[in-house]
Amino acid sequence: MTMSFTTAGESHGPGLTCIIEGLPAGLEVEREVIDRDLARRQLGHGRGGRMKIETDTATVTAGIRHGRLMGGPVALQVANRDYENWEERMNPWPVEAEVPEVHLPRPGHADLVGAWKYGTTDVRNVLERASARETAARVAGGALCRQFLEALGVSIRSHVVRIGTVAVPPSEKPLELADFDSVDEDPVRCLDSDVSAEMVEHINVQRKANESIGGTFEVIAFGLAPGLGSHISWETRLDGRIAGAICSIQAVKGVSLGDGWDLPARPGSQAHDEIFYSEERGYYRETNRSGGLEGGMTTGEPLLAQGAMKPLPTLTKPLQSVDISTREPAEALRERTDSCTVPAAGVVAEAMLAFVLADAYREKFGGDHIDDARAALTSYCGRIGWNQR
Repeated sequence: MTMSFTTAGESHGPGLTCIIEGLPAGLEVEREVIDRDLARRQLGHGRGGRMKIETDTATVTAGIRHGRLMGGPVALQVANRDYENWEERMNPWPVEAEVPEVHLPRPGHADLVGAWKYGTTDVRNVLERASARETAARVAGGALCRQFLEALGVSIRSHVVRIGTVAVPPSEKPLELADFDSVDEDPVRCLDSDVSAEMVEHINVQRKANESIGGTFEVIAFGLAPGLGSHISWETRLDGRIAGAICSIQAVKGVSLGDGWDLPARPGSQAHDEIFYSEERGYYRETNRSGGLEGGMTTGEPLLAQGAMKPLPTLTKPLQSVDISTREPAEALRERTDSCTVPAAGVVAEAMLAFVLADAYREKFGGDHIDDARAALTSYCGRIGWNQR
């Protein structure tokens, strides 16, 4: 049993659609969880004017009846309220008015290469789909995956560890699920209030200088069973699937698993997680440098992944570009934009990790009904003597 996860829609079109297939029948889902995650995606100091227009909610058009999945594909739609201001420019059908083309590609965006690849003279045909607005559909679908994982004892959380030059100091103390109880109340979704204040000030300073700011988020999955994924082939290695999913998020340029970015500088004795055993705990580790992944499989420890996000390419003081209609020097396109979306990117990463892990659970435990999946998981954990933590 495998899953599929597809989105459709443009940034200023009528709306965004997510179709997700492969979740088991009988799973109870709540509309409030989907809408809550959509609202969380809009959080964070440094967001622009679009967030004042959109209040994202999801409409179910297929696959759910009376709060339970029916086993078929689920279709979710998120309307773009801003479409009323763009209806002439983004109407699916021809309009009487003359709509000017956009010829000013932004450095760092998909604009120029996309125009080459898809044979268009209007950059808007590329930038509308390349926009991070698309991630609203991912978060809606990810919320369903999250509810499936919650039913199997898995919880996913995220937080911001760096914005620009301001970073949370390294800590030897591993994070626990309870540490995230109020993370969404912080203006940049940072767990360290002192560092958070510095991050907010850094965003303010850079915004006044007409700059955008990148950073790093961390996403953690608690309660995973060991043995998800496989060492057998490259495409079944879970670390590769996770890295690809997180790196697919707009503006993410790097993914680290566990202590990944720090491991090359360490000797082997400080790079791995020693294995211990006791009658009370069974097999266990005292460190989690691997980030809960060894040989392409989960170890049962919390799964940790970090994503490095570049500054957004739409600047209030545009960079130099070229008008593709005249090939003359020009300033890049300037549209309404955010200064910093690292806090929101963490929420999107939760959705992407939720899909990859839900797919891994379906792959390993199958089951047409949620009770079948639970029973298979219980049987497996009993066979290997694993107590969920």
